[in-house]
Amino acid sequence: MRNVYVVTHAQSLHHVEERVGGWYDTSLTDLGREQAEKTGRFLRSAVDSTDVRLFSSDLKRAAETAEIIGRHLQRPATPDSRLREMSYGDAEGKPQSWFRDQIKPQPSDGNRLDHRVYAGAESRREVAERVGAALTDILEMGALDTVIVSHGFASTFLIMAWMKAPAEHMDYCSLPARPGSVTRLHEDDLFGNRSVIYLCRTTHLEN
Repeated sequence: MRNVYVVTHAQSLHHVEERVGGWYDTSLTDLGREQAEKTGRFLRSAVDSTDVRLFSSDLKRAAETAEIIGRHLQRPATPDSRLREMSYGDAEGKPQSWFRDQIKPQPSDGNRLDHRVYAGAESRREVAERVGAALTDILEMGALDTVIVSHGFASTFLIMAWMKAPAEHMDYCSLPARPGSVTRLHEDDLFGNRSVIYLCRTTHLEN
């Protein structure tokens, strides 16, 4: 039996400044640090085993969230750039109003997997492949419990990869994620079935 806890990084400056995230690198806000503390306390109570590994995107907002969680789990976080959010290319750091006005519409041929919403942006396929490769390497380490701190949209691809969905089937997927939320993924010993126990849990942030 093993569990993977996918954490969406806590509130970051780009949220309150209403700027596009992606690889735009901003730190946590005061509220974000509070959310990370609450998430760390929740994970300390939720994780049963002592065989725990902690991984994180290398972007500041995720790395800072992971550092706080790591203090609660008494584990260092291993950074991995493959766990980053989708790169939005020219849109990164721009106001959300620019993001909405300049977005390139989906192509008429329906190829959503290779479409780039802005110049220099990643495609869905590219994000799915790099995130999936990161998850494969992490799982091969064999920990009973793994915590992965990533980003809102990237977490969709992590969860889909956990469910063994190929990248070619990720052209329409979009799962909910909120700052500081936790998704628990589980694999049973008997059949090796993989399941989502809960998705985008945020009740720990309300206390």
